[in-house]
Amino acid sequence: MSLYIASLNSGSNGNCYYIGNDEDAIFVDAGISCRETEKRMKRLGLDMGKVKAIFVSHEHSDHIAGIPVLAKKHKLPVYITAGTLQQGGLQLDAAQVIPFQAYSGVQIGGLSVSAFPKFHDAFDPHSFTVSSATVRVGIFTDIGKPCAHLINHFQQCHAAFLETNYDEDMLMNGRYPAMLKNRIRGGHGHLSNAQALELFKAHRPPFMSHLLLSHLSKDNNDPALVKALFDQHTHNTAIIVASRFEETAVYHIQSSGEALTTVKRPVEPVVLAAPPPAQPRQQQLSLF
Repeated sequence: MSLYIASLNSGSNGNCYYIGNDEDAIFVDAGISCRETEKRMKRLGLDMGKVKAIFVSHEHSDHIAGIPVLAKKHKLPVYITAGTLQQGGLQLDAAQVIPFQAYSGVQIGGLSVSAFPKFHDAFDPHSFTVSSATVRVGIFTDIGKPCAHLINHFQQCHAAFLETNYDEDMLMNGRYPAMLKNRIRGGHGHLSNAQALELFKAHRPPFMSHLLLSHLSKDNNDPALVKALFDQHTHNTAIIVASRFEETAVYHIQSSGEALTTVKRPVEPVVLAAPPPAQPRQQQLSLF
């Protein structure tokens, strides 16, 4: 079975990623408005009726702003950890809220969705993979640094949304204050072009057909620059820049038909810093 993927928007102004097969689909995050989500789905020829759930990576507003209206209007369950729900301050019908656990797969029709923890400046952040019988897609954004979890899952993906948030020189020579620059590049912020490229070069599986460069900073990156950087190392992987202004095309992800191997947890588990105690929701300090 193949998968279809698209970015409806990718950036600090809103993130929403579509992954589905012929019958079922999910969103990972929903940070643009319900109306804009519906418009972009219609332009792509995608059916909102096939979307069966929203999975939430973390509580920052650019990932959750559209969820309350979208979930209510389309009666979508929202898979979210308890800490992320509290920190995000989302007002949702309790019947629509479904907690998930890292490493425990969730079945949505013919889709299997699995989460794993990541380094990011949020309460309980997770990345996701979405699989069918023979295809796996990764959604790997808002990551402070690559870890064994990320490498292990990236090596199994036929396609991936991979963060390329900033160019190091543009960030360091830009207008941001030193504190914000250090947060972005300090291990719990975002992946740089260079970090993402190193991951791609060292761990790209030979069957990876598509890589969508995602969550580019408006001020500290340039789409042409990062695409040219990756285009030097494609090895037959199509490189697409996911825009912060519009949807991408829909990409058809297929495999040669082999059954997926089981993604194993690292032999030496990655220990993420324990999240801080729950506090009343505060205004997010943008990292972009």
